Amino acid sequence: MAGDDGSSAGAGGGRGRTEDEVQIQIAGQSKPETSSTNETAPQSSPAKHWHWWLMVILNIFFLIAGQTASTLLGRFYYNQGGNSKWMSTFVQTAGFPVLFIALYLFRSKSTQTSTTSPETSGTKITLIYIALGLIIAADDLMYSYGLLYLPVSTYSLICASQLAFNAVFSYFLNAQKFTALIFNSVVLLTFSAALLGVDEDSQGTNGLSHEKYILGFVLTLGASAAYSLILSLMQVTFEKVIKRETFSVVLNMQIYTALVATIASLIGLFASGEWKTLEGEMHAFGSGKLSYVMTLLWTAVSWQIASVGVVGLIFVVSSLFSNVISTLALPIIPVFAVIFFHDKMDGVKIIAMLMAIWGFISYGYQLYVNDKKVRKTSVSVEESS
Repeated sequence: MAGDDGSSAGAGGGRGRTEDEVQIQIAGQSKPETSSTNETAPQSSPAKHWHWWLMVILNIFFLIAGQTASTLLGRFYYNQGGNSKWMSTFVQTAGFPVLFIALYLFRSKSTQTSTTSPETSGTKITLIYIALGLIIAADDLMYSYGLLYLPVSTYSLICASQLAFNAVFSYFLNAQKFTALIFNSVVLLTFSAALLGVDEDSQGTNGLSHEKYILGFVLTLGASAAYSLILSLMQVTFEKVIKRETFSVVLNMQIYTALVATIASLIGLFASGEWKTLEGEMHAFGSGKLSYVMTLLWTAVSWQIASVGVVGLIFVVSSLFSNVISTLALPIIPVFAVIFFHDKMDGVKIIAMLMAIWGFISYGYQLYVNDKKVRKTSVSVEESS
């Protein structure tokens, strides 16, 4: 479990840290630079700077590509005759064993110590993993229903509201300040989702009734709120319970919560009786049985590629930045939905997309302002010392 992996957090403000003890900044601030005792800043800074930017760009690509591919493949599954909501839920986390590769490659080799007691790192953290995993399973199920009952473009734009929910939950759970820019972002993203909720041209698309459209809208909105709640609860867990935010600890959080969510999805698949329809679903799949298997396989892989991007951005920047980049991908998906699924992009959707992008920019600029203040404070502290 997480309590057994990762390097130790810095004990005491005056103590130096080795390169194996790099900390993850969870609260959305810039990561403090670390240096070896045998290296000077001028010698190591340029290489570290380019390496940092390379990691950021690579993880942004993983997140956006994985999220876009998984969403489009999920819609393709439904369009070709797939109808199992629990199977769609299952593949969102079933690829988690891929993360063990990253856990093995980046496991810290330093002496492992922990600020938490064995009891905390065992029973308490296990219960947290189970609770978060069950919430993730419910969240994935809501997303599956939303993707079934909504056009991809509408679904993606509603999902962008997760950034507004993130601001609200971060305010109450993570003590994040509610500035004018963040408030502006929340308002814009709320109105963007509301426009789609009342857009009559989007309702009844794909042969679905008005009632199913409303159900899809509500469940997608609920899933976006649940996703943001999950991120805030994870942040609280890192800060208040685990008290260590190393790469292996973050990976453990992803792996074990996904394990619980996958088991819950399997139970749902069998309890609902949907497993009985899977063989017939595969034979009736529009593009063939092989395509059916490959669609589910690559959907699972795509979700884990996105997860690697999420974890990577948490590691090199912050969880808040990771969520912002995740939201950035959402207005991009409607463009591909128009190309591949011929979704209708009417005036209301275009306005909603522009409002979502404006809300993202507003939120992103607030992060930039915060980062600039932190860097200025860090420079002042270094000069005074």
